[in-house]
Amino acid sequence: MAQQLQLGLDTFGDVTFDGDGVPLPHPQVIRNVVKEAVLADEVGLSFIGVGEHHRPDFAVSAPDVVLAAIAGQTKQIHLGSAVTVLSSDDPIRVFQRFATLDAVSQGRAEVILGRGSFIESFPLFGYDLQDYELLFEEKLDLFVNLLSEGPVTWSGQTRPPLTNQKVYPYTEAGRLTTWIGVGGSPQSVVRAATHGIPLMLAIIGGAPARFAPLVELYKRALAQLGKPELPIGAHSPGYVAATDAQAREEIFVHHRAMQDRIGRERGWPPMTVEQFEHEVGPDGALFVGSPETVAGKIARAAKTLGLARFDMKYSIGTLPHEKLMTSIDLYGTEVAPLVRELLQQ
Repeated sequence: MAQQLQLGLDTFGDVTFDGDGVPLPHPQVIRNVVKEAVLADEVGLSFIGVGEHHRPDFAVSAPDVVLAAIAGQTKQIHLGSAVTVLSSDDPIRVFQRFATLDAVSQGRAEVILGRGSFIESFPLFGYDLQDYELLFEEKLDLFVNLLSEGPVTWSGQTRPPLTNQKVYPYTEAGRLTTWIGVGGSPQSVVRAATHGIPLMLAIIGGAPARFAPLVELYKRALAQLGKPELPIGAHSPGYVAATDAQAREEIFVHHRAMQDRIGRERGWPPMTVEQFEHEVGPDGALFVGSPETVAGKIARAAKTLGLARFDMKYSIGTLPHEKLMTSIDLYGTEVAPLVRELLQQ
């Protein structure tokens, strides 16, 4: 039986350059994200995810609002966060916002919950980083209770208790499609299984195959808990151009600048050409190249990890909007059919 794989896209609303190498203002970047999502729908992709950040190099801080704008201009593509930083948000408001998105999109909303890889939202919204683990665990537990769309009774340390509380609106299908995004922690994988939530792996460095033990851990935990098998997805950065050489040349400067900017904040050394070449190679986490190269790498990862969905994070730092549009078009019209053929073999 051929493996079924949905192909989607993610963006963090990276602030991009115009043709003269000048950063675009945030409002224009957000409008461009909507255009990119409309194209993704037109070329038949399954999902568009919009990330949440609270820093100058990313324009989107309210993904659900951007996704609602996308919903009004698309017909089939599913719409979700990538990710919602639940630790610094209110689970009830998150549920209400995405249930509302589900209504306006006629049942196409999803939410990917995570802790995020940046911490700016904690001081911004008045949370203490010392409560990092407790905030996510408690808020996730409350959110999972909301998914049944029945009366909720809940208590914890991070917010007032609820007693037989109903939360509105209800969703189209009676349950909001929800994933838990994880970056490689076994504890996070077991947490997803414990709550009975599908797993989304953030593969942003190294070989995708190194996540295979986490996939097995997730499946084993589900079985031990008496829960059914659930979908597993993966998210990785990528870029498609006519040839491998063109794709690598077009993204290198933008990708290195982004990595080095974040690296300076986290104490990483500057990225080398050798590191870049490894990551775009067969055993790296960058899905970059011609349609044939990218399709082959996606199919291998999907088979190795048993994926139900692969989302390519198509925005690459300051890489211009026009380049992103070309990459999206190739991903939908050429990569997707090739992946389906490879998974039939």
